[in-house]
Amino acid sequence: MKKSYFIIPAILWFGLLPLFSCSNSQGANSPNNQGTNQVANNAEGTLQLRANGEDFVRKGFVSKDGWQISFDHVYVNLAEVKAYQTDPPYDAHKGGEIQAQEIVDIVSMKTVDLAAGDENAEPIIVAEVPAKAGRYNALSWKMTPGTSEPNQGYPLVLIGKASKGGETINFNLKINQDLAFKCGEFVGEERKGILSPGGKADLEATFHFDHLFGDGESPPDDEINTGALGFSPLANIAANNQIEADLTSLKAKLNSADYEKIKGILPSLGHVGEGHCHELLTVK
Repeated sequence: MKKSYFIIPAILWFGLLPLFSCSNSQGANSPNNQGTNQVANNAEGTLQLRANGEDFVRKGFVSKDGWQISFDHVYVNLAEVKAYQTDPPYDAHKGGEIQAQEIVDIVSMKTVDLAAGDENAEPIIVAEVPAKAGRYNALSWKMTPGTSEPNQGYPLVLIGKASKGGETINFNLKINQDLAFKCGEFVGEERKGILSPGGKADLEATFHFDHLFGDGESPPDDEINTGALGFSPLANIAANNQIEADLTSLKAKLNSADYEKIKGILPSLGHVGEGHCHELLTVK
């Protein structure tokens, strides 16, 4: 009879074990916990794209050969803009494919005027889209012909004036050359592209027009000037203090060395801050 006192509690204990086990299992997979996990896995924020012509476009600058250049409009037609979460980080110097774990389509096509606003204006907001939280450390875009005025048929249009020694030349340069860029992480004073759940982060397509005209504030033997065209070759082909030209007419009017220099410079315009890009496509 004494053994029965031990048998009954044991039976009760083993009978309750499935209840505890079932209770714990239900807790781990309860609707509340499933919802929490789903939010964590699919958390989103807002990813913003900006386009920046820097102070060279907003404030004007002096070219390597002493021309004071200012822009009224700088129309850039952006197409197929995509942001990426990549691992390993994309190396623009090596090129190749971007190894992306996440891709966000930001813009299919849009023309922006980099010269819009005053000299203190912020970089142009191109678009905002919902995006999965994470670190966006690569950006790609194309420059294709605009589909309507003021840049219909041209990926890039530069409108402004240049002055030197009492002479002022108005220019309208229409660049009919398609380009595409793959870029790594933004390089600048602050980090970009780090998107937290419910937060906002921005990426930037940056354009360095000092590569084309040079920079009068830098030494003549600086790399930015030795590779630049300057403005004098364009001034030399002006008629009645006006230049309106596309690449076809520039090829006919400039000497071959200056024309080839322009063709070589155009792919280097695209950056992410000070970070370089890999130029992918040259058509025309």
